[in-house]
Amino acid sequence: MVVTLSDSFVELWAQLAEAMGLRLEAVDTPAALDRRTNVVAVIAAGGAEETLVDAMRQVAGGDLEVAAVGALPSHRTAAAVVRAGAAEYFAVPQDLDLLRAWIAERAERLRERTQGLAFAAVEAHKYRFDGILGESTALMKALGLAARVIPHPNVTVLITGETGTGKELLARAIHYNGPRAAAAFVDINCAALPETLLESELFGHEKGAFTDASASKPGLFELADGGTVFLDEIGHLALPLQAKLLRALQERQIRRVGGTRAIPVDVRIIAATHVDLAAAVRAGSFREDLYYRLNVVPVELPPLRARQQDVAVLARHFLSHFAAEYGVGVTAFSPAADRLLRERDWPGNIRELRNAVERAVLLATASVIDADALASPATAHATVDGTLPFPAPLDEIVHAAVVRTLERCGGNKSEAARRLGISRPRLLRLLGEDAGADGSFAADADDAMPPNAVRARRA
Repeated sequence: MVVTLSDSFVELWAQLAEAMGLRLEAVDTPAALDRRTNVVAVIAAGGAEETLVDAMRQVAGGDLEVAAVGALPSHRTAAAVVRAGAAEYFAVPQDLDLLRAWIAERAERLRERTQGLAFAAVEAHKYRFDGILGESTALMKALGLAARVIPHPNVTVLITGETGTGKELLARAIHYNGPRAAAAFVDINCAALPETLLESELFGHEKGAFTDASASKPGLFELADGGTVFLDEIGHLALPLQAKLLRALQERQIRRVGGTRAIPVDVRIIAATHVDLAAAVRAGSFREDLYYRLNVVPVELPPLRARQQDVAVLARHFLSHFAAEYGVGVTAFSPAADRLLRERDWPGNIRELRNAVERAVLLATASVIDADALASPATAHATVDGTLPFPAPLDEIVHAAVVRTLERCGGNKSEAARRLGISRPRLLRLLGEDAGADGSFAADADDAMPPNAVRARRA
């Protein structure tokens, strides 16, 4: 948006807009400036300083970023318009390149913000609260508490619950449905990295901070500035790092490894753990002050065994999802499978249920999944009728998956290998077929290549 108080600048704006590939909307009075559709404005006046200062006072303030443009370089004018609310003062034509760079930087920032909002809208739909399936009282209580936190972007949230209960899903829902949605959601598993590497990942490092630090690198706190840092498995954070995290939370600034400069960061912290942090505090493995700093709003996700009425809803959702993903005609669970779903404890919670349904869909030979297909080979759970399923080692599961895929491909091994994402020789090895004397594998009739094709074989 350009407010042109002098006709001498009209041609300049037209040339500038064409050269930069931008659409600059011009008006002749500050009152005509529409704050609802503009976030950057340039006030241009070729006359008296008072005219420019008065116009600046009318438009400056709020979220609008304003620059002033005059015909003559003047320290007094520059100081006056900056006091009136201008971000910069440019004397044209002397400062034309600087003005062009200033506008280009704001245009790029606006483009990134627009892209961020579009991405946030997609993620908010993907991680919407009504997409977290279930109707149990325990789940509704947790979601209700999380929903009340969403509008408050600086409130720290501690999500607790057993492994597989959906802690990361809830963390993303809080972020993408809140005021920080357009900024980054950065997550890290505190149990997955050694202490020295984790510190560098969280806070960044300066060049030469350690042997392999050939260049400076920002940490996750810097990368998430304006957004959310999700610290998964916070209970596994080493005590020295706990002290540094506490300082970052208290001061809202960090120092890179090997650095001395304090870097301000604006992030929401969401932490998650399956560990009883209160017990860890009593045992001396977790700092009490950090615990209270994180435990501002505690949200506990219930295990699946405490929300049995949600199991069927989740199982049917996973069945539909994986049937579509694998392109198979599985449509329902048998009555026996329904009973197993309800009666099983699901110690691995939603993750275990999801994996069980995915395996059952992948290996299904009919449109209805029976109870035996849901039995976990790792734990050999009893079936509903009290009998134990036949133990199934991993190689047998893989072999069965290959056989089922081969059946769906009408016996065409090349097509089956393509669908499984493996080579044809690898497929034949999984089926237990031997290679020929020359190291190659015989082709089936339906795999035969046309006469004008060449099959590569090892010498």
